Amino acid sequence: MFFDVVAKASSLTEAARELGVSVSSVSKRLTRIERRLGVHLIQRTTRRLALTTEGERYAAGAAVIAVELAGLEESLSEHGELVGRIRVHSTMGLGRAHIAPLVADFCTQRRRVQVDLELSPLPFNIADTTFDIAIRVGSLEDSRLTVKRLFHSRRVVCAAPSYLDRYGTPREPKDLQHHNCIVLRQDEGDYALWRFGTDADETAIRVSGNLSCNDGEVTTRWCVEGQGLIIVTLVDIRKQRSAVVFPTEGGWVWLSARTEFCCVSSAFPQPDAGRVFVDRWSSRAKNRGMN
Repeated sequence: MFFDVVAKASSLTEAARELGVSVSSVSKRLTRIERRLGVHLIQRTTRRLALTTEGERYAAGAAVIAVELAGLEESLSEHGELVGRIRVHSTMGLGRAHIAPLVADFCTQRRRVQVDLELSPLPFNIADTTFDIAIRVGSLEDSRLTVKRLFHSRRVVCAAPSYLDRYGTPREPKDLQHHNCIVLRQDEGDYALWRFGTDADETAIRVSGNLSCNDGEVTTRWCVEGQGLIIVTLVDIRKQRSAVVFPTEGGWVWLSARTEFCCVSSAFPQPDAGRVFVDRWSSRAKNRGMN
C-alpha cells in the first residue's frame, strides 16, 4: 500500500522508486491524504522522512492492512498460488554464495512472486526500512524485529599446500600468531580475533598478516595462491577442496559455532510468500549440511 511504502522509506525519492512513480506524484498523493485526515503524517526534513505521532499510528494500521491485502490476493489466486513481492537484504559474501541461487530457484518455482534482493558490504538493521527480510550472520538486538535462527555455521582454518611447504604447519591455536593470516573484514565484530573451541572452553587468538579484504572470494583466492591462512565455513571451502587443506588434525581447528539469523520485521505479520521463502532457505541450508 502507498503509505506503508512511504513510512518505511528514507526519502520521497526512495518511496517513488519503490512505487515506480515520480517524486512529485508521491508528494501530491501524500499531501492529499494529509488534507483529507486533517493532520500531518510526515515531518519532511532535508536528511530523511520522519513520522509524526499520527503518522506512526497511520503507518501501523497501513502495514497490517497491506499484509491482509497480500494474504487476500494469495487466497483468491488460482489454486492458492503464492503472489506478492519480497524485499530481501543480505551481505555480499553470504548473498552471492547462498541467497542469490536460492532466490533464482524460488522464483522459478513461484512465478508470481517478485523478489528484490539487495546486497551490501555490511549488515544493517532493517527496522524502519522497506525490507521484509534480512539474512545475516550473528544476533541482532532490536525489539522491533523477530529473529529466527536458521542454522549453525562451523568454520575451520585452511591453507594451500604451497604455503604449508614454505612456512610449516601450525599445531595449535597460538601458532597462528607466527603465521600470515588473511583477515576477512565482513559482517560485524573484531575481524582479527579468531575464536576456537566451545562457549564453555574458548580460546581467542588475535591474528595478523599483510592481507585483508571485505570480500570472501578474494581472501579465498589469496589462500589458494599460497599467500596465507584463512578461516572459512566448511560449506564455502568445499569447492576449493583440491587447492586448500586443513592444516592440522584434531579438534582445535573448529571455531565456536556462529549462527545465521533471518531477521523479519515484527511490526506486522509476514506475508505467506515471505514465510515460504524463509522456510525454503532454512530447509535448503540444512539439506546442504551447513550446520
